[in-house]
Amino acid sequence: MQRQIIIGFAALACVCAQVSQPPHYKENYPDTYHFAKNIRHPRDLTWDRKAGGGKVFGTLGHTDDSLFGKAGYKKDIFNDARGTLKGEAYGSRVLGATGDNSYLGGKLDWNNVNKNAQATFELTKQIGGRTNAEATASKVWNFDKNTRLSAGGVVSQDIGHGKPDVGLGAKFEHNW
Repeated sequence: MQRQIIIGFAALACVCAQVSQPPHYKENYPDTYHFAKNIRHPRDLTWDRKAGGGKVFGTLGHTDDSLFGKAGYKKDIFNDARGTLKGEAYGSRVLGATGDNSYLGGKLDWNNVNKNAQATFELTKQIGGRTNAEATASKVWNFDKNTRLSAGGVVSQDIGHGKPDVGLGAKFEHNW
């Protein structure tokens, strides 16, 4: 008897359910299938709040085959004659049909006062995987109003595994 009552209520709930559509959808698209996926409203939730002299940020959402969440904290450590130093800590979690993934990281970004030199250090960890460290730096030297030299480099390594990857580049420019 209880099973029949539960099935009856479930059938009644299904009959009474309504499918929502955006306003003016029927007028704009009269020949489109009314229950298509493209009429669904985005359901991602994003926030950005000030906390402790910095910002807490995050996003919760989904794609057709996964759920994800991202969150972190950013803060300006200093902004004075030494330049600007910003710090950030973040993490993400993805649940999907092909597997799950968790990712943590932290980053420091420095720019000098006139923005012609910058450096970044980032440390990341995939849970169940390796930890990676990456450092980048670049500088621009202006010799006169038409001549400049820019150079930069990157060093990246999975900590404790193999040799680091190193990249260097430079460019000399003169406008005639």
